[in-house]
Amino acid sequence: MGIIILGIESSCDDTSASILIDRKILANVTANQEVHKNFGGVVPELASRAHQQNIIPVVDQAIRIAKVQKKEINAIAFTSGPGLLGSLLVGTSFSKAFAMALDIPLLDINHMHAHILAHFIEDEGKESFPEFPFLCLTVSGGHTQIVLVKSYYDFEIIGQTIDDAAGEAFDKAAKIMGLPYPGGPLIDKYARTGNPEKFPFPHPKIPDLDFSFSGLKTSILYFLRDQLKNNPDFIKNNKNDLCASIQHTIVEILMNKLKEASHKTGIKQIAIAGGVSANSGLRNALYDRQKKHEWQVFIPPFEYCTDNAAMIAIAGYYKYLKKDFSSQEVTPYTRYK
Repeated sequence: MGIIILGIESSCDDTSASILIDRKILANVTANQEVHKNFGGVVPELASRAHQQNIIPVVDQAIRIAKVQKKEINAIAFTSGPGLLGSLLVGTSFSKAFAMALDIPLLDINHMHAHILAHFIEDEGKESFPEFPFLCLTVSGGHTQIVLVKSYYDFEIIGQTIDDAAGEAFDKAAKIMGLPYPGGPLIDKYARTGNPEKFPFPHPKIPDLDFSFSGLKTSILYFLRDQLKNNPDFIKNNKNDLCASIQHTIVEILMNKLKEASHKTGIKQIAIAGGVSANSGLRNALYDRQKKHEWQVFIPPFEYCTDNAAMIAIAGYYKYLKKDFSSQEVTPYTRYK
């Protein structure tokens, strides 16, 4: 019948369960948490409580959609980190209990590795997959990295942010503008009808392949503060152009470093992953550079960009093939290993 993996994702505020058979996804169910919109960001304690409420219904629904029996599941893969500790504990505890009850192997998964391996999910109509080695720009609310992917199990970070992540820069810029949480997707929405060159923002001069976004956030804050002194309606009157200019700046910073990484390594297999890979500006920029730099570009489907259990299941599948199983003593971690 093939190898059946149950994937569990609970690193932040999305509770997700997925059933995979070999490299094909049979079910991928996610419960979102709306409560955080009232606070302008994720509240860790509220997130962990919501995970406790959601995890059993989500897993049950995934198993029903996939039409498999619990006894047919070969292993359970779960996010062990990085992420919010309380959220991770819920997924870890459930996975341990589930694996012990069914007497099946346990597979602990690095959240960022899973984002990258989502490229290897076999979807209907998908014909090409990245070939090793390839470069992957992993961009989310908590991480911004350029990863040299040598195999399903061998990942090397060759560049990363020294302070804030690109996703955080999107959300903080949106918050400064008074947009509701989560603000990143709203910036993307308004940017589509704006002028990306209307308001130029500075690019940080960071050596090698590393990134920095804290200075950009500060420059946006001071720029808007000064403009609002002269015109209280400045943001309202220039919302689309502001969003387009902010998005353009962040995307250009990312693309310039990715171009440099490709030049230094000689690798032209280029992929993106993580929540910010759903951003239309980033996706379009990557396609624009595909011909210019003779890259072969890989962009994940939208459903595999944000946090989801399908990516955890596919990462678990490859660990299962390697028989790289975890013990019941495994503990979650908050920072990237």
